[in-house]
Amino acid sequence: MSPIIEVKGLTKRYRRHVAVDGIDLEVHEGEIFGILGPNGAGKTTTLEMIEGLRKPDAGTITVDGIDAVNDSNRVRKIIGVQLQSTALFPYLTASELIALFASFYGVPEPRNRAPELLRLVDLEDKAGSRVDELSGGQQQRLSIALALVNTPRVTFLDEPTTGLDPHARRNLWGTILSVREAGTTVVLTSHYMEEAEFLCDRIAIMDGGKVIACDTPAGLIRGLDLVATVSATIATANSAPVGEDLRVLPRGALHDALQQLPGVVAAEVSPHEAGQRLTLKTKASQVTIVGLLQLASERGIVLDDLNSSRATLEDVFLARTGRTYEEEDPEPEQEAEAPKRGRRAA
Repeated sequence: MSPIIEVKGLTKRYRRHVAVDGIDLEVHEGEIFGILGPNGAGKTTTLEMIEGLRKPDAGTITVDGIDAVNDSNRVRKIIGVQLQSTALFPYLTASELIALFASFYGVPEPRNRAPELLRLVDLEDKAGSRVDELSGGQQQRLSIALALVNTPRVTFLDEPTTGLDPHARRNLWGTILSVREAGTTVVLTSHYMEEAEFLCDRIAIMDGGKVIACDTPAGLIRGLDLVATVSATIATANSAPVGEDLRVLPRGALHDALQQLPGVVAAEVSPHEAGQRLTLKTKASQVTIVGLLQLASERGIVLDDLNSSRATLEDVFLARTGRTYEEEDPEPEQEAEAPKRGRRAA
């Protein structure tokens, strides 16, 4: 199957900063494709170039067989876009706003688009409500409906759940799945690992303007040399002799003792209000837990808050980059003529 989006050697520079560094991407028709990375990784700039909002410095972009660099107007007719920051007319109702946007695209009888789209995003009961009467999550769902007024082949969602509370975020996940089920390919950016793992059929992880990994969520995790994380806190010492209690061992000695447990790939010891927090990356969680309990028994300590969790996309990011996901890339020095983040009507 030929990809509906194909990107080769895509590059964008802002003065001395390389925001997107020669990336290649393929998006298959009918999938939800995620571009995941910390703030400043180049996700939004990549989307803007595919959408035709920014001109790349190098590389090619093809959307449904159309050259998106040299024929961006044709591309805009077959895509829908929800931008990271959306400004809507506050005194129009949800139905009026959809009809207005449909008219921009020349949709026949634009008012007829509202009931169908509001049903898709679960806002039927808000058809007559003004935009300023909707909650943040409802406005986000309405902005997705606006991105669908022209029945696009591909819909782009740029961090659609940013700023929403957990309940509203999960409601929006259901909306995004409904958009795919209605027959539209979805490309979304996110910096929420859990969100990308739940929604996306495939994920490209970006860091420093480069794609460092691309696969299904399960495939990315399978590529790690670990399957789980085991963690615990050291709560209290019992009757172990001084020097035998793990809490009074030098930090390096404690780390070495944990590193030698069966199955452990990496061990970390960090300060905790109860004493110390142990975090073990392991290839075999069961044998690691057994070994940890045995070590604790021998040293006469009590472990608290012992738990095991499977490997996640955060582990993938850490393994690929050597740093935690929370560390952000520097913001690019943007060009003076760079477009402002706001909704384009057509």
